[in-house]
Order: sequence, then structure tokens, then C-alpha cells
Amino acid sequence: MARLVEGNAILKELNDDLELAGGGAVLANLNEEEEEECGIEGVFCPLSKEDLKVIRDNAALHAKSGRRSKRPSRGVSICEEGKFGSSLLPLVMSTRFNKNQRRSRGGMGRGLPKKGGGGGKGTWGKLGCELELPWVDRNDPNYESDPEDTPTKFHALVPEMGEEDMQKLVEPLILEYFENSDAGEVIYTLQEMLLNIRDHRSMIVSITVELAMEHKSSHRELASVLLSDLYQKVISQRDIGTGYDYLLKQLPDLVFDNPDATDVLGNFIARSIADDCIPPKFLKSYKTCTINDYAVKAIERADALLNMKHGLVRLDNIWGTGGGVRPVKYLVKQIIMLLKEYISSEDIHEATQCLQDLEVPHFHHELVYEATVMVIESMNVHTEEAICKLLQSLFRSFIVTIDQIRNGFERVFDIMPDIAIDVPTAYTVLERFCDRCRKAGFVTDELNRKMPSRGRKRFVSEGDGGRFKEYW
Repeated sequence: MARLVEGNAILKELNDDLELAGGGAVLANLNEEEEEECGIEGVFCPLSKEDLKVIRDNAALHAKSGRRSKRPSRGVSICEEGKFGSSLLPLVMSTRFNKNQRRSRGGMGRGLPKKGGGGGKGTWGKLGCELELPWVDRNDPNYESDPEDTPTKFHALVPEMGEEDMQKLVEPLILEYFENSDAGEVIYTLQEMLLNIRDHRSMIVSITVELAMEHKSSHRELASVLLSDLYQKVISQRDIGTGYDYLLKQLPDLVFDNPDATDVLGNFIARSIADDCIPPKFLKSYKTCTINDYAVKAIERADALLNMKHGLVRLDNIWGTGGGVRPVKYLVKQIIMLLKEYISSEDIHEATQCLQDLEVPHFHHELVYEATVMVIESMNVHTEEAICKLLQSLFRSFIVTIDQIRNGFERVFDIMPDIAIDVPTAYTVLERFCDRCRKAGFVTDELNRKMPSRGRKRFVSEGDGGRFKEYW
């Protein structure tokens, strides 16, 4: 009787669970007679294999059709058929049996091994997984894009030079050009640096003209030729105009170091217009606006040079003719004039400057020759002292070399017989002058021994071995 009461309680609880699941109450309380008819004790009754298979299939379809709001925690079934066509005992038994299973309770699993066959305790992963490239996150701090096959584009970044860098680049280049006169090397070097120069190309013009102001006329001619060669290869018309505009504004400061900076800049502007580097309207743009008084003078000088008769042709020689191109007669005339001015003024510095302006270091022996001849012809001690001081100063300042001095004196030694015709005391004056120069330190003893000396004439009676001697 106690088992019957317990079975009825279980059936009641199972009916409640089935009602919540939507299956309806299909189980009823059993009495002892029904229990004996079923042939079981309590609530369990035997079923055939066919009935169990049908019940399992129906239970799977029912579970798949909709999610149950609550799974029965426990259930009891009897042999009485219900909504699913048979007894629910196998469903309750299957629920209790699968309660602690790790497989999916959805009725049908995915059918795949866990983690692709590479998971579980004591495993190292799938076979060949070490050959697969790992997935890399681009946001990972350790991410590197080098192994990727995506095409990479590189852009060249060229640093732009500043004003100080331009000064360090252009200044030694121009100074070297003044020595070798190789404009092609300057053009090649600047063309390689065009990407770095960019907006500072006008500084090439300003630096070149500033350096030329501090040098002689031949270097200024080289600077004008260089600007003409750089035009349309490295610098443009705008760059040349910008460079001259900067120099016009800086004239008040340039005049302190170069007093003739106003005239020199005017000559450069006129020469650039004659070389078709800048248009003539460049001067007209400055006539209306006044920058400073020095700039006005430079513009007026350039305008005057362009408006003179045959001005464009004459501007080709605006800086004069170089010493190596000038005729010899012109150079000799300039040297004689230089010596006469020095004897009258005795200004060694002015004479030295005039000699350097001639730019003929290979022709300095002519100065020594003309100075020595002038001393012999003057027969004046004062002239000897003045010429000796000049030659000594030129020798000590390394303007006139020892070779040029030796060549000049040797030329005088060769023509002494001709000089002695006009100046009877020429040998005496030459000997006195050479001795003075030897004491000054620029005539060597070897050169002094080469000096000719005129001996006394002998008569026949003194035993010269003439025909009268033989006759006797």
C-alpha cells in the first residue's frame, strides 16, 4: 500500500511536468488491481523493443519542434499511451540517463570532433598545424608588416637646406671656381643639389656677387660668366631678380666692407641685362620705388651703362681685359707708368696694388728689368734707394718671386753693352745697385757674381801681341 501511495505521488508530479511541457496530463493514479494487471511493482512496466523505438523517435521530434520552458527533473511513466502514441517511460529514463552527459542535448550533435581533433589533455594540436602561418592582428603592438605580400610604396624625403647650409655649400664652390675657372663643375654640383636647394636658389646669385665684390676684376668677370652659364640650368630669371633685389637692400651694409659696392653691383646688373639673364624692365621697376640711397645710385649706374652708345657691346668688357689677354706693349707701358708714379710719391702700398691689378704674375720680371734700367739711367742715389725698397717689399710679400727677380737682372746683364753706350757710368751704377740689393736680401751671391764688369782698355804697347810687336 505504501508503494502505491508513493507511485501515485510520482505520477502526480509527472503530470504537472507534462502539463507545463504542453503534452497534457496523460498519467493517472493506479490502484493495487491495476498495478497487478501491469505485472510490476510501483510505477514501472515492461515494454517491447518496437514500443521503445517509437517512443524515442516521437520524443526527439517533440524536443526539436520547440524549446521546452522547463525540463522535467525527474519523471515516471506507465504503460498507458498518451499524446505521443505510447508510454513516456523511455523518455523519462532517457532524460535521467542523459542528465550528466557532456554531449549536446539538442538531440543531434554537430558531428565534428572537438577542436578539430587537436584539443584535449596531453595533445599538441592537429598534425601539420605548426606549418600554418598564425593569424596576426594589425592592432597588435608586435605586429610587423614585413612578411606580408602586399606591395609597398616608398617615397623619398629630401631635406631642404637652410640659409646657413646654402652658405656652406656655395661659398667654397665659388672660391674654387675663381681659382680653376671651371664653370662645368659648378653647374654639375649645383644640379645634384637642386632637390635640397628648392626655394633658396636666389642665394646662389647673392653669394656669387658678394664674393666677387671682395676680389679683383678678373674674378668679377668670371662671376658674370658663371651667372650667364647657370641661367636656365640651375637658376631662373626670377631667381636672378630676387638675388639682385636682396643685394640692393643690403647695400648699406656692403658699403662698409667694399666702398665701391654700389658701382660693382650696378655693373653686375647691367651685365646680366646684356647677357639676357634679366629683362630691361627690371630697372624700370626700381625707378618708382626707392629702397635706399645706395640702391638708387646702383640703378642709375646700370641704366647709364645700358643707355650709352653701343652699350650692350661694351658691357662685354665691363670688367676690363684679363692680364693674360692684354698685349705686351700695353703691359710694359703700365709698368713704366707705375714706376714713375712710385718714384714721385714713394707709396709702396699703391704701387703694390697697381701691380696686382695687372694680374700678370708671370710678367713680373719686366718690372725688375724696367726698374733696374731706370736706376742706371737716372744715376741718382735717391732713385736707387726707392727702387730697392720697392723690390724688397714685393719680395717679402711674395708678390714677386726670386725667379722673377733673377730673370729681370739677367736681362739687364745681357744688354749692358748697349746701355753703356748711352750711359758711360752704367757698370759703376749697376755694381753699386746690385750690392745694395744683395744687402737687402733679395739678390743672391750667385746672381751677384754674374754681374758683368767693364775692364780698362789696353794699348798696343802694353803687350797685346799685335802686328807691330811681330814686326819688331
